[in-house]
Amino acid sequence: MEDNSRIIRTEYSEEMQKSFIDYAMSVIIARALPDVRDGLKPVQRRTLYDMHELGIRYDRPYRKSARIVGDTMGKYHPHGDSSIYDSLVVMSQDFKKGMPLIDGHGNFGNIEGDGAAAMRYTEARLQKITQEAFLADLDKDVVDFMPNFDETEKEPTVLPVKIPNFLVNGSEGIAVGMATSTPPHNLGEVIDAMKAYMLDENITTRELMRYIKGPDFPTGGIVTNKDELLEIYETGTGKIKIRGKVEFERSKGGKINVVITEIPYPMIGMNISKFLMDVAALAESKKTQDIVDISNQSSKEGIRIVIELRKDADPENFVNLLYKKTRLEDTFGVNMLAIYNGRPETLGLKAVLKAVVDFQYEVATRKYTNLLAREMDRREVQEGLIKACNVIDLIIEILRGSKDRAMAKDCLVNGKVEGIKFKSKESKIMAAQLMFSEKQANAILEMRLYKLIGLEIEALINEHEETMANIYRYEDILARRDSMAQVIMNELEEIKREYGRRRRTSIENAQEAVYKEKEIEEMEIMFLMDRFGYAKTIDMATYERNREAAEGENKYIFKCKNTGKICLFTDIGQLHTIKVMDLPFGKFRDKGVPIDNVSNYSSDRERIVFLTSQTELNLCRVLFVTAQSMMKVVDGGEFDVSKRTVASTKLQDGDSIVSIVCLHEQKHVVLQTQEGYFLRFALEEVPEKKKGAVGVRGMKLGDKDLVEGVYYTQNAMEASIQYKSRNLVLNSLKLGRRDTKGVKVRA
Repeated sequence: MEDNSRIIRTEYSEEMQKSFIDYAMSVIIARALPDVRDGLKPVQRRTLYDMHELGIRYDRPYRKSARIVGDTMGKYHPHGDSSIYDSLVVMSQDFKKGMPLIDGHGNFGNIEGDGAAAMRYTEARLQKITQEAFLADLDKDVVDFMPNFDETEKEPTVLPVKIPNFLVNGSEGIAVGMATSTPPHNLGEVIDAMKAYMLDENITTRELMRYIKGPDFPTGGIVTNKDELLEIYETGTGKIKIRGKVEFERSKGGKINVVITEIPYPMIGMNISKFLMDVAALAESKKTQDIVDISNQSSKEGIRIVIELRKDADPENFVNLLYKKTRLEDTFGVNMLAIYNGRPETLGLKAVLKAVVDFQYEVATRKYTNLLAREMDRREVQEGLIKACNVIDLIIEILRGSKDRAMAKDCLVNGKVEGIKFKSKESKIMAAQLMFSEKQANAILEMRLYKLIGLEIEALINEHEETMANIYRYEDILARRDSMAQVIMNELEEIKREYGRRRRTSIENAQEAVYKEKEIEEMEIMFLMDRFGYAKTIDMATYERNREAAEGENKYIFKCKNTGKICLFTDIGQLHTIKVMDLPFGKFRDKGVPIDNVSNYSSDRERIVFLTSQTELNLCRVLFVTAQSMMKVVDGGEFDVSKRTVASTKLQDGDSIVSIVCLHEQKHVVLQTQEGYFLRFALEEVPEKKKGAVGVRGMKLGDKDLVEGVYYTQNAMEASIQYKSRNLVLNSLKLGRRDTKGVKVRA
């Protein structure tokens, strides 16, 4: 019979809720978010601690990254080697971290987004500051340790970091339902702010910002919203606007080079190549015609992206275009979320410093309590040895007269003299008065004879004096908060002196970038498009010189303005607009560009019915005729639209446009159907409608008959067409009325 004693009956929704909350908290606490005290995520903390345990110090040889990753995974972080190696790589990259914690040897990636080599090829060791400011006091019981995942090892719950690493190196991570994003800061500025907070815990965020000017990104750049930083640091959230740094150089040919020497922090990685593509796209889309060439000359020495401009270009205006249209100006979203007192919290600048300072006091208290206990033990032993040296003859007599170590120790500690042979009665009386402690007795019994040399005794006395001085100092540190604060600040000042560096990022209030498009001198030019759909524009003089060839080779020819637009109407009722500036302007024999490439028009699904300039449309009324004989007149101004593609008219199901013309001197319209019916009537019978209307019926059609030809006549001018095998004079057709059947014309 099956044992059901282990089956737990529970509500499915409750179990799912509990399981998801447990999972979410595991991700938040144990993986994605840093602890505000040491500024490290668990994987970073475990990697550094493992390297410390393996003895991979800054002054020792590099070790294979694979060894470090494997050891960390096997002992402390059972989540896969890629996350550990990625963490190790990032901690070594000086373009991501304000202060790298690991010294990498080999290919650890670069600022342009190339990844690191496989861990079997690279080597690493701790940086000096990591050894001295992150791991130095682990042997002094300054932080709590906990069992690792399989309870075979112990790992620290937090590292005894002496600096506000959460601010110095920043942090980025995505948890469940929350994310952290803290920018890096300047080490020296953060230490100064921490000292200022220790001297006055009521200091305001505004006063702290006298020391911390703002973020200090390893890539440099310029923070442009200085006035918004106070609110960001008070709340722990906000957006920092940052620009790249640009310099101007003049090349040999007199052309101006725009040289980008520093990039915004969010641009690091693949965004550099995207920036280069965005700049190239500005030239291709004709947003600017100032660019001659662009090249990425970046190297190990730093970023250098060179954009060569034309001689007559305005470099300041061009840089403003880059700020507006590319990632040369970007935003860093700040959300200073960290684990504080075991739970995730968004912290302002002052709250971060308070958490770090409180932690420093806690670490210092544990450190000096431990050191004091060690010194007290040393003092006890030293005092015992000094006392022993004063009665060394008696002690030798006790040792020689005792049967074993236990008897000699009992005499030294408790004064028991039974069973010990003494040379004199006086020695026995003196031995009975001895009262050494257990530690002192053990030290005396283990003391070597050379310690009785005069200089050794003198050294022992000096050592005792040093121990007493240490005890006095440690007691003072533990008893007085001011003394402890001074010790902490002295350590901070020493770290700043050795590892501080100048600020890389400038902080200022910059005006919003304003790009002024270069005013183009307006002039009339000729639009040409051949029967294959290749379009171009040429100046009027070139057209006049090649008029005959132009009219023979091109399907569409008309005047337009170089600042205007071309309007392209198709049979499916679409209007596509094309900026004349997007068309190539040049020589008569240039091939041009396919009209599909500069508009949304697709020759695969629609056919061009009418092509003209926006200028021409604005001056005329437009007549629409469809295959189902629907007609209307529309004011051309209605087609002056900003969108690239709009509906030019409304069509009934299965209908399509047969003809569109601008009305000027036309008096009559002639409709021709597929079955040979012709109807001529006055254009004044066609009403004017809006472009969204269907229109009115121009001619009654037989079943399955459709309009296939549309012609126009004037009163005095004879117009004729070739219809089948005869010449048909359109003016000779009987003038009818709109919405009639017309007459059948036989071949």
